Amino acid sequence: MSDPVAPQITFDDFLKVDVRVGTIVAVEPFPEARKPAYKLTVDFGPELGLRRSSAQITVHYTPDTLIGRQVAAVLNFPTRQIGKFMSQVLVLGFPDADGAVVLISPSVPVPNGGRLF
Repeated sequence: MSDPVAPQITFDDFLKVDVRVGTIVAVEPFPEARKPAYKLTVDFGPELGLRRSSAQITVHYTPDTLIGRQVAAVLNFPTRQIGKFMSQVLVLGFPDADGAVVLISPSVPVPNGGRLF
């Protein structure tokens, strides 16, 4: 069962969320996390650079299947400390039927750093 629709927002509210595309360039295990997770390094292109994220995506993905994969992420949330790790971006996904994360990716390759509109 899905959650109810969130309250209505304006287009200006939507524009405040900076969702960009990047390519995963490194994946590390994150055994200290409370739930199974990986530490990701994502390349958002020459202007935005490399950013790190913790992601609970171990059900559908292995490090080998993640390297080179483009993903969508929110870049303008504050950095969040998860254990000793500082997560700089929020990688986005949808829950599958069991609640495991399925990553959002463009259907064709696009330049890193492109903004969602």
